[in-house]
Amino acid sequence: MPQNEDRRFPAALAAAMAVRLDRLGEDGVDFEPYESFLPADETTDWLRAWTGNSDLTGDAFRVFGQDGTGGYAAFWLVRQGRELTEQPVVFMGSEGETGVVARDLGTFLWLLADGTGPWEAAALYEAEADWAPRVDKDLATIAEQHAPGRRASAPEIIAEATREFPDFDDIVMGWCR
Repeated sequence: MPQNEDRRFPAALAAAMAVRLDRLGEDGVDFEPYESFLPADETTDWLRAWTGNSDLTGDAFRVFGQDGTGGYAAFWLVRQGRELTEQPVVFMGSEGETGVVARDLGTFLWLLADGTGPWEAAALYEAEADWAPRVDKDLATIAEQHAPGRRASAPEIIAEATREFPDFDDIVMGWCR
């Protein structure tokens, strides 16, 4: 990844992240968005630290937010020749959680609108017993504007992404030393 690469979010992601910034601590979703993508060198440092593998670079990821413990949400640039917005969204947690949480930006917008963040999507089995997602009307408006006709529930979005990329965890674990 070139060091001078544009770090600005696509318009749809920027709009959703602005809403999420306003929701911090209010809706029970453990997701802290950034205002731009994590710089290339920091992405590489993170991936190397996460995997213990100094041979890796962060070129395959565009990190755009984190949970409260430092797990990262990112686009995984796995679809050759496709736009950033067409790449899957993944989560790699500080405790080793991994998951493809949405097939692309459009479905990720609907995941957020359904009241679920990247950590919750990757670790639903660990969610607090009293936690329940709540639809966010502002995020639903953004999702409808940028991904009309693609509305789905968070469980449907997660299941679809998992079906398309069932080996993500194995791939990531294969990078670990």
